[in-house]
Amino acid sequence: MKKVSALVFIIATVMLLSFKNEKKPTPYIFPKPVYFPPMPLSPTNSVTNEGVELGRFLFYDPILSDNGKISCSSCHKQVFAFSDSPNQFSKDNNDELMNRNTLPLFNLAWYTSLFWDGRASTLENQVFHPIKMKNEMNQSWKKIIMKLNKSRFYLLKFRKAFGNAPIDSNLVTKAIAQFERTLLSYNSKFDKTLLGIAKLSKDELEGYELMNDMTKGNCMHCHTTDANVLTTIVGFSNNGLDSVSDYLKYKDKGLGGVTMLKADCGKFKIPSLRNVALTAPYMHDGRFKTLEEVLNFYNTEVKNTINLDSKMDLVHQGGSKLTSYEKKKIISFLKALTDSTFITNKAFSNPF
Repeated sequence: MKKVSALVFIIATVMLLSFKNEKKPTPYIFPKPVYFPPMPLSPTNSVTNEGVELGRFLFYDPILSDNGKISCSSCHKQVFAFSDSPNQFSKDNNDELMNRNTLPLFNLAWYTSLFWDGRASTLENQVFHPIKMKNEMNQSWKKIIMKLNKSRFYLLKFRKAFGNAPIDSNLVTKAIAQFERTLLSYNSKFDKTLLGIAKLSKDELEGYELMNDMTKGNCMHCHTTDANVLTTIVGFSNNGLDSVSDYLKYKDKGLGGVTMLKADCGKFKIPSLRNVALTAPYMHDGRFKTLEEVLNFYNTEVKNTINLDSKMDLVHQGGSKLTSYEKKKIISFLKALTDSTFITNKAFSNPF
C-alpha cells in the first residue's frame, strides 16, 4: 500500500514539474496599421503564436468536414483575399451549391457582426456555424474531437497552444479565430500613398474624389476612406437591389431573418472595399460579375424599395448618373485598394 502511494506521489510530482517547465504560449505581436482604428481584441481569447499556428493548420485541414472533403480554405482562398472568387456560390461538403456568395476574410477583428446577415457576434462564434450546418461542413463536434484526439500531431499543437486543457469545440474555435484575427490587409497602393511612399495616379485620385463626392459616387456613407480606412462602416444596409412592396416578400431577409424585425428586412453586411478587385462576383447573392456592373446598378438601377437605406438619397434622382469616364476613374481607385502582399503572405498560406 505504501509502495503504491509512493508511486502515485512520484508520478504526480513528475507531471507537476513537467507542467511547470513547459513553455507558456508566446503573445502574438500585431502590426499597427496607420490610419486604422484601434484593434478590438477578445478578452477571453488572447492571441498567441502557438494558437495562431494551430488555427492555421485547422483552417486548411478538411478534418473539420464530415467526409473530409472540404476545409475553411476550400471556400476562402488566399489568392482571392480569402473569398471564393470567381464562384457565385461555394460548394458544400456534398458538392451542392450554398445560397449566398462567400465573403472574403481580412481585418475581421473590427467586425462586431459576422456573415451577410450578422448572425455571429464574435469570430469564435462564427466558426461554429459552417462546421455544424448541413449545407456546409455538416460535422458533429463529437466526431471532430475524436479525430483530433487520435492525432499525435494535433495533441502536441493543442498542448503548446492551450496547455493541458482537454480538446473541445471551444478550443478549436478559439484557435481558428486567433488565426483569422491575424489576416490583416493594410498594404495597398492607397495605404502607401497615405504613408507618403507611393502616389495615386491622376485617374485613381479623381476616382477617390468621385467616390467621396455626395453629388457623384456618394459612397462615403457606407464605404469610409476618409474618416478611417477600413472602407466600410461595418454595419448593414438595404441598398435597393430588388423592388419589394412588403417586408414579408423579401426572398432573403438578410439581417431581418436573424433579428426578426421588419426594419432589418433586406439589410445585408456592408463589406469592405479593400481587395474588391479580387473578390468578384458581388453582393450577397453574387448577382454582379464585375465592378462595372456594380457601378451601373448604383448609376441607374437602384430600386426605391420598402426599407431602402436613407443613405441611398440619389435614388430620388434616378441614381448617381455617373458618366462612363467617371466610372472608369472610380474603378481605377478601387483597384488601388488591392493588397498584393496580403494574398502572397506565407504566414497565411497552406502550412501542409
